[in-house]
Amino acid sequence: MAVIQKHGKTYSPDLVCHKDNHPPAKIVPGCHKKWPEHNTSWSRPVARIWTVVLLLGTCLLYCARVAMPICAVSMAEQFGWSKRESGMVLGSFFWGYCFTQVFGGYVSDRVGGEKVLLLSAAAWGSMTAFTPILAHFCSQPILSMTLARFLMGLLQGVHYPSLASLCSQKVVESERGFLMSTVGSGSYLGTLVIGGAGSLMLDLYGWQSVFYVSGLLSVLWAYCMWKYLLKGEGPIITLESLGSSGAQSKLTKRHWLRLLKQPAVCAVIVTHLCTASTFFTLLSWLPTFFKDTFPDAKGWVFNVIPWLVAIPSSLFSGCLSDHLISQGFDTASVRKLMQFFSMGVSSVFTLLLCGTTTFPWAVAFVSATMGLTTFSHSGVSVNVQDLAPSCAGALFGVMNTCGAFSGPVLWCCDAECHPAPA
Repeated sequence: MAVIQKHGKTYSPDLVCHKDNHPPAKIVPGCHKKWPEHNTSWSRPVARIWTVVLLLGTCLLYCARVAMPICAVSMAEQFGWSKRESGMVLGSFFWGYCFTQVFGGYVSDRVGGEKVLLLSAAAWGSMTAFTPILAHFCSQPILSMTLARFLMGLLQGVHYPSLASLCSQKVVESERGFLMSTVGSGSYLGTLVIGGAGSLMLDLYGWQSVFYVSGLLSVLWAYCMWKYLLKGEGPIITLESLGSSGAQSKLTKRHWLRLLKQPAVCAVIVTHLCTASTFFTLLSWLPTFFKDTFPDAKGWVFNVIPWLVAIPSSLFSGCLSDHLISQGFDTASVRKLMQFFSMGVSSVFTLLLCGTTTFPWAVAFVSATMGLTTFSHSGVSVNVQDLAPSCAGALFGVMNTCGAFSGPVLWCCDAECHPAPA
């Protein structure tokens, strides 16, 4: 990450996207080189409304995503799936999730992230609600569910790149950390909500109810967003809008090659890959660790407490990063500091976990690890918007694709693990 600060002060990869379309901008010492910003940023009241809406949307995204893992055991018993077949159904999500990251970011950079978010939410919400119908009316439920999960991955793969694009277009630099951290905490909130309410619905009304409720709520969220925030404006994406440059420059093959060769961009991609891989590994390994090490411990303790810690930790990291930037600290240095806590300090607690002998200390170390890992929401996840704001969505898609490839590998190792945040 040190490379990012070094090059962030003298060169921005965004020059690759804009150098033929914009005049040189004034370089401010200690900051990234930028082009004059268009006056399209949200006002603070509007930004707060969008933050709450996007937080709720991300929460519902994870409610729909984790619905299948919660219901997998009941579905396997009803349809006679083996553990391997259940793992195939669950793991197919990640294969679809990897394929639409870059495309979703590219389209968002062209037409606006809010349109892509709206269309994708309506699509994956409907897919979730129709999942029980597909399972019962198909002669081979294993095939229909595998295909449904793959399509869910395709549709949800555009969510985070669209968020990155929307944030870079509408939010000023000094407030991006809080928005991304708050919205990112929606993944933990969604996991907690569907874990509690979903398990209750599963016991009382059957596994179908989990898909119906999470899917219909997601569609309702998309409708409210269209009705009250977009004022009923049709989220139409045409080939003409994709081909026109507008405020965004066209990313040709030559531009992409030059962009991806920049040390700062390579550093961001590698850092996000390491962060995602570590997070996926923790989520896959921790349930087995607690089950083998503390067989008499109650599962809800180590499955709930770390997530409860992660939510305020994520909010705190966003507030802290924005406060430091508003106080005049170098943006690149703040991003590196947040990432240092996310990767460096959290790894210390992970190592301590390996030598712990008591259950309370193990839960404490896991909670500290999970909480500190959320600092990446105001670190590398926002850094891509600082480096290349005009193509932040597409670049975030590249970055998230690399991180998402860790998912299928770990699903092959443990078919019972739950999907994790992007």
